[in-house]
Amino acid sequence: MPLIGKKGSSKTTRLFYATDVHGSERTFRKFLNAGKFYEAQVLVLGGDIIGKLAVPIIREGSGGYRATLQGTTEHIDSEEGLKALLDRLGLLGFYHKIMTEEEFRTLAADQAAVDGLFHTLARQRLEAWIELADTRLGGTGIRCFVTGGNDDYPNVLEVMKTSGSQVFIDCEGAVANIDEDHTMISVGNSTLTPWKTPREVTDEELGRIIDGMIAQVSDLHRCIFNLHDPPNDSTLDTCPELDWATDPPTPIVKAGQMVMHGAGSKSVRKAIETHQPMLGLHGHIHESSGAVKIGRTLCINPGSEYGEGILRGALITISSGEIKAHQLTSG
Repeated sequence: MPLIGKKGSSKTTRLFYATDVHGSERTFRKFLNAGKFYEAQVLVLGGDIIGKLAVPIIREGSGGYRATLQGTTEHIDSEEGLKALLDRLGLLGFYHKIMTEEEFRTLAADQAAVDGLFHTLARQRLEAWIELADTRLGGTGIRCFVTGGNDDYPNVLEVMKTSGSQVFIDCEGAVANIDEDHTMISVGNSTLTPWKTPREVTDEELGRIIDGMIAQVSDLHRCIFNLHDPPNDSTLDTCPELDWATDPPTPIVKAGQMVMHGAGSKSVRKAIETHQPMLGLHGHIHESSGAVKIGRTLCINPGSEYGEGILRGALITISSGEIKAHQLTSG
């Protein structure tokens, strides 16, 4: 006797994935526009969404401004120059705060205040991004699933949980329904790095987190594994090997050549090899973009050039637990 209504639908869904925008205003706006541009019904933004740095802009007595950016002190003598600087900071994903010389000296002497200001500025930008997503995507039917990464502070990510947005959806730690036929699990933690970022765990602990998410999935054949860390030795995780004993960490060089290695997670690879989901979405290693098969699973890392305002992404068409088409994009 046929099981009427038990089979998955033949609905086709087009998904656009990008990751590691690191606070870049231009890159994030391009990401929001990608739904309409690529005719995608679902947007997925992988981890590392907040910026890396806050830049103090000192208001000088002459009416101008002073700021140190990437090791160079710049003097700005007009409002037009200030606007150009703010635009550049936004492109790079940096935050800023305009202050007097006295305020700067007071702040610089108090590391807790420096950290508090950074977190405040990061929350404010994320709140603005959620509001922008609501404005641009509201009423379009396009949903945006977002997860943090290892660089993202938990107290900043909390903004996503409390926003109440219906289109900018915090998907980490839950099984998300991508459409009526496919689900997605999301884990933003990474394995240990020399940078000691906020959400690093051992590879063993990462494996336990992933296993806990997998246990909640009823049909792994139709599931997407949105895991920030790429699978180990997959070509999606190739980067220079670093000497952790130096400050900052430096690339290891042998015979005049940088030593390259796979920096991804063994636990992520094991989970994919064992459970063979439909699709793996990864990031973390910016310079290692590509798409590879691990068994039946298509694994993708689009890479990241956020500081150039370039949106690297992947456009993927799914239907009935299968990848119908995929394409890496850049623009």
